[in-house]
Amino acid sequence: MSLSILNNISSLTAENALSNTQMSLQKTLTQLSTGLKINSGSDDAAGLSIVNGMTASIAALTQSQQNASNGIGMLQTADGALSQVTTLLNRAVTLATEGATSGVTTSQAAALQNEFGSILSEINQIGQSTNFNGANVFASNAPDAYTSTQASLATTTVLTTGSVTSITDSATGGTMVYTAKSGDTIAALQTAVTNAVAAGTLSAGTTATINGAGELAIGPNTGTTGISVTTNDAVLGAMNATAGTNDTSTVYIGDGTTTGAGNTTIQTTINSLSSATGSLNLASNNLNSATSSQAALLAVTAAITTVAAQRGVIGASVNRLTAASDVMSNAVTNLQSAANSLQNADIGKTVANMTQYNVLQSTGMAALQQSNQAQQAVLKLVQ
Repeated sequence: MSLSILNNISSLTAENALSNTQMSLQKTLTQLSTGLKINSGSDDAAGLSIVNGMTASIAALTQSQQNASNGIGMLQTADGALSQVTTLLNRAVTLATEGATSGVTTSQAAALQNEFGSILSEINQIGQSTNFNGANVFASNAPDAYTSTQASLATTTVLTTGSVTSITDSATGGTMVYTAKSGDTIAALQTAVTNAVAAGTLSAGTTATINGAGELAIGPNTGTTGISVTTNDAVLGAMNATAGTNDTSTVYIGDGTTTGAGNTTIQTTINSLSSATGSLNLASNNLNSATSSQAALLAVTAAITTVAAQRGVIGASVNRLTAASDVMSNAVTNLQSAANSLQNADIGKTVANMTQYNVLQSTGMAALQQSNQAQQAVLKLVQ
């Protein structure tokens, strides 16, 4: 081997090896400090891409679980409300059965009708005030308006003396009670409604008008109002409510992919809830006579069947959402496990690597020092 002073190959080799050792040691220390095997694209580009995709799916599935939980909460709220409605309807069955027999006095029939009317009002109230997360569970079930069963009315039509018309507003919590005095006309009732709105008893926009059919219409209900109207005025007749629209509870479930079975929606139709025609169809029934009580009994029994069917639909959706939530929970666990195996550092192995690189760094420094000193041996030849 020839002697040379222009290039110290052994020193360059030792320096290069020491530089590589220091880079490996730095990478190992980064892995220990973060706990991650992949900290940048240079560590494992393919692995980073896979892990990021899994992380996105985990985030989507985790939120989908929350969506399902919220959906279950809403449906259980609706089911609880319908359970109470069933209790009320069972009481109505008792009342109608009692009123359907002969021997009931006029005062007793009036008492039965009073309680029956209260039951219908409470069903309307449940439909209008049952909320979940600030939204009505039964959607826009509040009717657009309450209309009189008697037509051919005018503002000059004289009301029955002593009759009582009551308007309850769930939005304001107020109730307007109007008792007709002798000679009072529908115009006087309209004025009372206007004054109640001005006083804040009824929500702004509530009016009492005569429609094209000559019926008294009180309303409308909007997103901020929820009125219920009752009257015992024979001139007006019962105030019937038009059933509102149904609600559709939609729960989105996705795993973050743009296509495939991983993305779906679970929809549940929640029917409007009121005593109105088109909902429970009870508004036109009364217990004023044995004949009307018998008709009411059939209507109430049909309403119970309707409510039971709705609860069955809700229950099936709750079970489906629960199953979907369990599947997503399992998917999140498996994805997290797979992501961990790709991204998380093996601490035992990483510590062993750190020890190895620390030793190599020490020996590399010593080798670099020795290679630099060895070059100085050439000086002895020229002394």
